Amino acid sequence: MESTSPFYSLVPEVKYSPPWQDLSIIGIAGSSGSGKTSVAMEIVKSLNLPWVVILVMDSFYKTLTPEEHAKAHANEYDFDCPESIDFDLLVDTLKDLKQGKKAHIPVYSFADHQRQTQTTTLYSPRVLILEGILALHDPRILNLLDVKIFVEADMDVCLGRRVLRDVRERGRDIEGIIKQWFAFVKPSFTRFVEPQRQISDIIIPRGIENTTAIDMVVKHIQRKLQDKSEKHTKALRKLGLLAAKVELPANVHIMPTTPQFVGMNTVLQDPATEHVDFVFYFDRLASILIEKALDMTTYVQATVETTNGNKYMGLSPKGSVSAVAILRGGSCLETALKRTIPDCITGRLLIQTDESSAEPELHYLKLPPQLEEHSMVMLLDPQMASGGAALMAVRVLVDHGVSEERIVFVTCAAGETGIKRLVAVFPNINVIVGRIEADGEPRWMEKRYFGC
Repeated sequence: MESTSPFYSLVPEVKYSPPWQDLSIIGIAGSSGSGKTSVAMEIVKSLNLPWVVILVMDSFYKTLTPEEHAKAHANEYDFDCPESIDFDLLVDTLKDLKQGKKAHIPVYSFADHQRQTQTTTLYSPRVLILEGILALHDPRILNLLDVKIFVEADMDVCLGRRVLRDVRERGRDIEGIIKQWFAFVKPSFTRFVEPQRQISDIIIPRGIENTTAIDMVVKHIQRKLQDKSEKHTKALRKLGLLAAKVELPANVHIMPTTPQFVGMNTVLQDPATEHVDFVFYFDRLASILIEKALDMTTYVQATVETTNGNKYMGLSPKGSVSAVAILRGGSCLETALKRTIPDCITGRLLIQTDESSAEPELHYLKLPPQLEEHSMVMLLDPQMASGGAALMAVRVLVDHGVSEERIVFVTCAAGETGIKRLVAVFPNINVIVGRIEADGEPRWMEKRYFGC
């Protein structure tokens, strides 16, 4: 009789790539005031998707020396030449995003002519629009772009737009704007900007008024997103077939079927159970699961003096314990979480499954600061069917610096294939499961818990 293959033999064969890995990058170049930003915003508006972002190259202006800073305030510093842009940092940022990693985007102040100390975190876009006068200048960036666009407009129109923008938005005076235009902007256009027209895939004259060209770009992006969505869904199905061949490993902890535990599940499964009773027994069951999860954290020896003056040799958790709820179902477990760990730090992930493609989609995330330093991070979801959302959630934590060994996935019920799929990709996490249910079981717990 052929034995089941050991679990560890499957691990090297499987990987999970989230849908934002290998994101599509659209480069939009053109003269200052040509309408690049308007074109980029129209593309975002037409796509109408939550994971499309615009990255402005102005954020990557180099930090100025005191001498350069003085020149900038006197309108004598050239911001339109390639040397003013930190292309090395920009390329590294684009590569990180292309690989699905988190990136820190610099914040630049036009009023101060200086890069600020704070940064903006960017994570998980599926489409990124790189907009700037030199977006198509660096060969390294060209290799990362999916579409190269050049927006052109009459130079007199460009000057008029620049004057209006710099006066309204950047606090400049007209004399300084005109001085910069003829000293730096116009010469730089001839030398550096206009040559990008020859290497662009699409030239858009008249900017936002050219609806035909913009529609062509939007349709191209939509086709690419559809192709990637199909590949992602196909990869998840393939992963499920591979995972089905193995046994559950030791790091999957299924709660023992004690009479008390079975009794609580019986109450929860009964459609006749009143809402108030359902919430009460669900919170009891969830508390047991979270208490079991706490066994997975690291403890250190601690000595306390009792009220009788005796020494008690005990244990204390090593470091902070936090939890991230996969919305909206994960919120069901938070009452039990707060009863067990009142001061627990919490975060949120909104992952929804597209009904037409069965593909999980990340819509929102808010994670606690310094999450990567916490001794344990619990990931909360009352039910896990296919494991697609769980895979995505764990990947988000890993991408934010949380090591697999510190992640504990807590769920009241899960399909066996979903669990196997999860631990096949992330073999070092711990999983706490209340009970094993049929694969593909519809999600019903949060509906009954919240009464809607």
